[in-house]
Amino acid sequence: MNDHKPLSALGMAAWTDLRRSLMDSAVSDLRGTPRKKVMNGRGYWYDHFRVGNETADRYLGEDSDAMRGRLARQKQIANAEKTAARERARLVRTLRAEGFRMSDVGTGQVVAALAKSGVFRLGGTLVGTVAFNTYEGELGIRFTSDTAIMTDDIDIASFERLSLALGDTVNKDLQKVFADLSFDPIPSLDAGQVWKWRQTERQTLVEFLTPSFDDAEDIRELPALGVSAQSLHFLNYLIAEPILVPFLYRSGILVQVPRPERFAIHKLIVADRRRDGPEATKSFKDRAQAETLISILASERPIDLSDAYQDALSRGPSWRRHISATLARLPETDKILADLKNI
Repeated sequence: MNDHKPLSALGMAAWTDLRRSLMDSAVSDLRGTPRKKVMNGRGYWYDHFRVGNETADRYLGEDSDAMRGRLARQKQIANAEKTAARERARLVRTLRAEGFRMSDVGTGQVVAALAKSGVFRLGGTLVGTVAFNTYEGELGIRFTSDTAIMTDDIDIASFERLSLALGDTVNKDLQKVFADLSFDPIPSLDAGQVWKWRQTERQTLVEFLTPSFDDAEDIRELPALGVSAQSLHFLNYLIAEPILVPFLYRSGILVQVPRPERFAIHKLIVADRRRDGPEATKSFKDRAQAETLISILASERPIDLSDAYQDALSRGPSWRRHISATLARLPETDKILADLKNI
């Protein structure tokens, strides 16, 4: 597929600098002392501070060399934040001039409000087309086709167990966030459970999702985000080991998205699941996104793509059935994946 082209060196450098600055900014406003907690053998950092006669812990992120380095430089980062914010605005202007796809105002307002509330800090992961649009800088390319890039939907997924374990909640109740943006809740059949909101003016739909690990695809709770979520099979594969990338709106927003190789293979699965019924029109977009990413990844990250593909195939017959059904409609993509066995 010839629906992308390489980024310029200037564009790639600006995107890399923007991501680094946004990740630094995430620790610029600490109120207390960083503290690491260990849960199930993994480390998680919190801002530990006092509120009146009590103490509180604000979740910062999972332990890593990069996180420890930022926390060690936190005072320096905080002192430079005002200058850094202006630099981020300049970097976004550079990316716009280089032809990067910017967010539309409606989507940008929603993503900015969710980020400010702490949704992505607390494990929320953008999925769907909004996530697909962030892969330009991550993959070093620019999309040149609009086929797979238009959407009015914003989908956010999170693990139910992570939401329970973090022991932290959003800064602002999401019900209020959506009300402020003129979104109306769409109640589920179960009283009191809301997992999606519709904005009447722009018809934007926001949905919260979570993996299902049993037979049912029912409504679950995400305590950290304070919302319900529709549970879905195969979603655990998609949002495992997510990455942080810039979302291009105003001076940039740090968001969490799936790894592109997992996104691509997951799209092969959901394209078949949505082939019939009310969501059939989305199946074409699923296939287009999978086809685009797989062609890029086969060239730029073949081992990552191969590992993600083999991982999905190893998970059982239903996984293999959905993938095979979609690949039967994408012969060139099927050949690309078949050739990965030789690397």
